[in-house]
Amino acid sequence: MPAAKQNEAAKQNEAAQRIWHPEMVETLRARWRPALPFETLIALRDELDATLQRIRGEAGLRSPLEQCERCGHVGEGEPPHVSVRSLILSFARFGIAPAPEAHALEKSWAHHRRERQLDLYGKPAVPAYREICRHTTKSLDPYR
Repeated sequence: MPAAKQNEAAKQNEAAQRIWHPEMVETLRARWRPALPFETLIALRDELDATLQRIRGEAGLRSPLEQCERCGHVGEGEPPHVSVRSLILSFARFGIAPAPEAHALEKSWAHHRRERQLDLYGKPAVPAYREICRHTTKSLDPYR
């Protein structure tokens, strides 16, 4: 393979694995305020996740193939998503907020999440026993 094509393939692979695109970091910088309420953080996470999915769709970025540990199914993996925790930690990562402030917010989020039974994305947690695998709809619930 010519060097130019290898370089292009390497850039495409890097872009496919990137979560925090420059456009998203700009949004983080513009929207950061000390003591943001969790509802605002969740809404920001939703917005940034939609931006990530839009960027990936426009660039034609796909997830790599993966093999399911439960059933052996081989298929395209789940696309990456922005979690509330990754959003909070990104404030420190990109120098938007002081690291101690971001880590205190992270601990506060963990408590809030546990208390309100929220998932990684700030949505009500769904019991994990409903599906055998993410790509199948078979249920482990005998009453379903």
